[in-house]
Amino acid sequence: MSTVREKSFGGPGAIVAAAFIGPGTITVCTIAGAKYQFVLLWAMLISLLATIILQNMAARLGVVTRKDIPQLVRQHISSPLLKWVLLILILSSIVIGNAAYEAGNLMGGALGLSGLIPVIYPKMSAVLLGLIAMLLLYLGRYPLFEKFMMALVLIMSLSFLITAIYTSPSLTAMVEGLFIPRIPEGSLLVVLSLIGTTIVPYNIFMHSALSKEKWQNAEDAKAAQKDTIRSVSIGGIVSLSIIVASAAIPSTTEIAGAASLAQSLQPLYGELAFYLISLGLLAAGVSSAITAPLAAAYVFVNCFGWKTDLKGLAFRRVWILIVLVGMFGASLGYKPVEIIQFAQIANGLMLPIAGLLLIWLTSKSSVMGTYRNGKTQILMGTVIIFVILLLGIKSIWSVING
Repeated sequence: MSTVREKSFGGPGAIVAAAFIGPGTITVCTIAGAKYQFVLLWAMLISLLATIILQNMAARLGVVTRKDIPQLVRQHISSPLLKWVLLILILSSIVIGNAAYEAGNLMGGALGLSGLIPVIYPKMSAVLLGLIAMLLLYLGRYPLFEKFMMALVLIMSLSFLITAIYTSPSLTAMVEGLFIPRIPEGSLLVVLSLIGTTIVPYNIFMHSALSKEKWQNAEDAKAAQKDTIRSVSIGGIVSLSIIVASAAIPSTTEIAGAASLAQSLQPLYGELAFYLISLGLLAAGVSSAITAPLAAAYVFVNCFGWKTDLKGLAFRRVWILIVLVGMFGASLGYKPVEIIQFAQIANGLMLPIAGLLLIWLTSKSSVMGTYRNGKTQILMGTVIIFVILLLGIKSIWSVING
């Protein structure tokens, strides 16, 4: 019989960590570091703590109930109208949103690959990475996903951590940035973006789905918790390291995207920094390019109550469509603005809704039994949802006025 220690080694937490560290995260963290140095480290730290709390709830939900959020919505919401409104919101934000962002994931990974191997053009790299993502998804082997994502998280962690150390940051300034909250003038949107790029709606849905496949008994909830804390913490090292490394970028530098970090640090610290960042960017792009279609497929089949089968026809059709959309957009070097704007609005709506559904379900005795949330967990979750609600309003407002 496996011990808790053995069960908690490896798990869906690694996939979740790999999912929230994508080109978008690298861009936001780069902006935070380049513009405000270490001042906003506290925002990322709080975001990571909130992510651990919510993702642990999602994992516990999957382990205890052996179901994920869309399945439980269909089962426990009696009003047909409310049920289908929620399911349509979930489908639109996750499936369409992930399709819109897949091009960015592939293009980010392609820029990293082109930095390592200059003879490969970014557009060609994007198609190549899309084909690799499709191959891994087509194999339909969860243990393979898990090990591959653990490897990518390790590569990202080492790449960005070594780069951060290489820039010789001020330890005193880092400690102050981590534990003394400050919001400099003009930084509020960056703070909210740091939260939004870490607490990802599709991760909440995907984590509950993956946890029910990884673990078989409610007693494994402790193992799932350890897996979540360890994996998200490692992912947090990546985000914090990017901010620290970016603090070395001259404040006058314009940050155009995820590749800006590598381009900006090369003149200051030479080829080593450039190659380390390119390697990390490649790993981040590939990981997000795999997890985005995977999450969308899980959500799609469970919203309709179909069997979750990695090799099932319906499951494969969803992720194939999303990867193809991403490859098409990335190969053209063009992102459909209207679709991305819709994705931002949908995710702005979905963040608080996903959080409220998660807390509601994990607090119900009829769903969780003795594994339901305690008063402290409900309080912490409520505070997080309030912040997420502000983030959602900001996301929608920025699109409307963009």
